[in-house]
Amino acid sequence: MTTDLLGDSRTLGSTGPTTAPIGLGLMGMSDLYGPADDPESVATIRAALDQGVNLLDTGDFYGMGHNELLLRDAIRGRRREDAQISVKFGILRDARGGWNGVDARPAAIKNFLAYSLRRLGTDYVDIYRPARLDPAVPVEETIGALAELVKQGLIRHIGLSEVGADTLRRAHAVHPISDLQIEYSLISRGIEADILPAARELGVGITAYGVLSRGLVSGHWPSTGSGNRRDFRAHLPRFSGENLQRNLELVERLRLIADSKDATVAQVAIAWVLSRGEDIVPLVGARRRDRLVESLGAASLDLSGQDLAAIEAAVPTGTASGSRYDAAQMAMLDSERR
Repeated sequence: MTTDLLGDSRTLGSTGPTTAPIGLGLMGMSDLYGPADDPESVATIRAALDQGVNLLDTGDFYGMGHNELLLRDAIRGRRREDAQISVKFGILRDARGGWNGVDARPAAIKNFLAYSLRRLGTDYVDIYRPARLDPAVPVEETIGALAELVKQGLIRHIGLSEVGADTLRRAHAVHPISDLQIEYSLISRGIEADILPAARELGVGITAYGVLSRGLVSGHWPSTGSGNRRDFRAHLPRFSGENLQRNLELVERLRLIADSKDATVAQVAIAWVLSRGEDIVPLVGARRRDRLVESLGAASLDLSGQDLAAIEAAVPTGTASGSRYDAAQMAMLDSERR
């Protein structure tokens, strides 16, 4: 039996599923943030479901299948319809965990989905999306292949990730897009100029990842960094050297506001994203139950117009130091092309 502590639901665009206002991103449970803790990860996913969180976001390349197997274990024994499973595909990796580009050809999509369904232990995926735009495959061809999978009942909705406004329009002309998954936070507001208006024009929802900027604006990030070379954040510009110190100064400004609201920095940062529109569902990357409880507390945090103005004055648009990724990864983002 679940206890819904998250209040009103939200719908992903005009054609997508209904979800709780906060979703759970599972990447860090398998990959990129240091050693995994499978029992705690499974317990965290189950705790999220018990609290009414139903949007669970994974990728077939997170831990090279490990993340999907983890999710299968977490939802085993529960009603399938209680979870909205979002899967990203297309990123190619090697046996050492390296990155080898993107593949969104129709034949590859069928192959990726077949493996995901087997690992997840289900016969359909709620939202299926290419993790990045494949520069070698027209987006119309990719969406056309996904539309065939919708007809077959293997996927329920088509999503996209990190694409720009023009690509979103081209894709939506082939088949309705439920939502665009893209980074959006107090220090990553690039979508506001063109991408968010285009999504709203088309009736496409936003699933916002990185709402705590991978922990940078959580209020918990140490001034000396993680110290773990297996944590990919150690290699990101915003987490390095003087950039880190400048960004943590912004966090301390935010902490003053959080203290005045008897809240945590993370809760204020998540609540700010929630305030940006009913068509936006933030994904929190909690890897432990205590962090999950903290993050979900944002749903009940009431931010007045005065509070929102104070938050944006503390962390003005464009004040973050450093880019989201290194140059090679930034080049893969259609959403960052101008």
